Amino acid sequence: MSNRQELILKRLAEEGRKTADYFRSLEESTYTQRVYTTGPNWRVREILAHFVSAEQIFGFYGRDILNGGAGAPEDFVIDEFNATQVAGLKEAQPADLIRQFEMARAETIALIRGMTDTDLERQGRHPWFGKVPLERMLKLVYRHNMLHERDVRKALETGQPVPHVEAQPTVDS
Repeated sequence: MSNRQELILKRLAEEGRKTADYFRSLEESTYTQRVYTTGPNWRVREILAHFVSAEQIFGFYGRDILNGGAGAPEDFVIDEFNATQVAGLKEAQPADLIRQFEMARAETIALIRGMTDTDLERQGRHPWFGKVPLERMLKLVYRHNMLHERDVRKALETGQPVPHVEAQPTVDS
């Protein structure tokens, strides 16, 4: 296994564990706190549901790219996907969403264990960032959660929702 793979695996495992532990530590009442003032206006619970669906769809398109596919189709509309998938998880309790997230993260990690450096360089379409190497997509998986979790923490700390800012994470770590 290359150093590149080891770094990604380490970060995915660590950040996944931190995310699950954080959401597990929250009081039931905090899951209704609104997180964003703009965009989808999600509450804490919906952010967790978003983590589940985003991780699952990444696994689907990641496998597609590894099998020679293009990744997300050109007509993939990320906002529509997010809205329908998060709504589809509205009946799931936070503890169940945490388990689903952990299972999806474990599948992502298993996918990477079988990769080579050549696989990491494969190009595919990411629904938000366009055509990028699979390595970048993998790094975006854990960074994506870190960005949303930062917003959850701020909303819970202040008791006020924050503006939803579409940030493009850096590629370095």
